[in-house]
Amino acid sequence: MAKTRQPGWWYPYIFVAAFGVVLAVNGALAYFATSSFTGLSTDNAYEKGRLYNQNLALAKAQAEMGWQVDTKIEPLKSPDQPQANIHITYRDRDGKAVENLTVRAVMVRPTVAGYDHEVELPALGDGVYGGTIPLPLAGVWDMDVAAVGDGGLAYQHAQRFVIP
Repeated sequence: MAKTRQPGWWYPYIFVAAFGVVLAVNGALAYFATSSFTGLSTDNAYEKGRLYNQNLALAKAQAEMGWQVDTKIEPLKSPDQPQANIHITYRDRDGKAVENLTVRAVMVRPTVAGYDHEVELPALGDGVYGGTIPLPLAGVWDMDVAAVGDGGLAYQHAQRFVIP
């Protein structure tokens, strides 16, 4: 006579299978967590955080200078290469043109790495600096401008623009 199995003989296998599914899912989640975005979006975040109060003091000093800065960016249509006509006007607290500045602009492409570059904006007279700047690609650009003058005068500002 054949021996019959007891009712519920397969219950332990259900627990083993359930733990196997849990282990497989945890393993998959651990793999995707460690092989995807690290969460770091800022290089040298610790140093930037340490210098935060210094940056606030520099921003306050810049505001106390009372300079008036007007940035005009005009996209130029060119069949060969995208270009932008940039004119930045610097005026002091009294509305007088600020001369003898060294103006540098860092052109940053926020969506595509590898196209960032720095340009020097020459003086055009009467506190106006700029010129026609060739750009490698059309689209969104961030321009970070630093103007440094005699006696440690410095002014920084940023502008986002689009070249169609």
